[in-house]
Amino acid sequence: MKTSKGERVFFAVNYVFLALFGISALVPLINILAVSLSDSSAIISGKVSIWPIGWNIEAYRQLIEGTRIIHALKNSIIITVVGVALSMLFTILAAYPLSRNTLYGRRFFTLAIVFTMLFGGGLIPSFLVIKELGLINSYAAIWLPSLVSAFNMMIMRTFFLNIPAELEDAARMDGCGEYRMLLQIFLPLSLPVLATLTLFYSVGYWNQFLTVLLYINDAKKYNLTVLVQNMVASQQLLQQINTFQAEDSVSMTPEAIKAGAVVILLLPLMIVYPFLQKYFVKGALVGAVKG
Repeated sequence: MKTSKGERVFFAVNYVFLALFGISALVPLINILAVSLSDSSAIISGKVSIWPIGWNIEAYRQLIEGTRIIHALKNSIIITVVGVALSMLFTILAAYPLSRNTLYGRRFFTLAIVFTMLFGGGLIPSFLVIKELGLINSYAAIWLPSLVSAFNMMIMRTFFLNIPAELEDAARMDGCGEYRMLLQIFLPLSLPVLATLTLFYSVGYWNQFLTVLLYINDAKKYNLTVLVQNMVASQQLLQQINTFQAEDSVSMTPEAIKAGAVVILLLPLMIVYPFLQKYFVKGALVGAVKG
């Protein structure tokens, strides 16, 4: 169908706006990467913009050798992998029965879960509960409060509701029980929403900051987010790097080391996202609207 002149102008303005918006979000990331790969003299003189000057990876070497960044990276991976697995398991187990018409009190339970999206218990009561449970200085204190996101659960519940009832009826005629129905019918058809919620949970657990500061007392258990924030906010870790520098190492500016830490923090999610991107839009839209 031929588009009108007004529609072409509208699309052109939209494309220009989205391009400018994308560039404005991308340029700071490129600048941080360029700073982390540039030499000290170029950084101090302010010559680095979006392209590295005096290519080197000394900032990353000093980060690896002089800080706990690899250990913190392992902690972040543990928090994220275990947290996502638990959250996806319990989100599925909550969403599936709430999508069945045969569940007695389904409306009440759904409204009770939605209520938690509007009102929270508060920071101090949550801390006291975690303390009474003996979970202080344990990763369980991070996983338990974030176990099921009400928003994510509602998305998955809505996706389950959109699955044709004919498939369920045919499976029941073949003697399919509830667990088999979930594992062999519903979950294989739900790959888009599963990928979308996996990404949501992954970003949430990877960026955990306040809960780690509140509940984790041992610095050896800090995740990458807390370590990078401490590095950016203070000179303590930078002084630690200088202490462990080898005699033949090149002295790097704090800006290069901080930029390298930020790149290491962002890189894992930037690697994972392209593999889930094709499911992202479909899962978010189909799971948010009941047809």
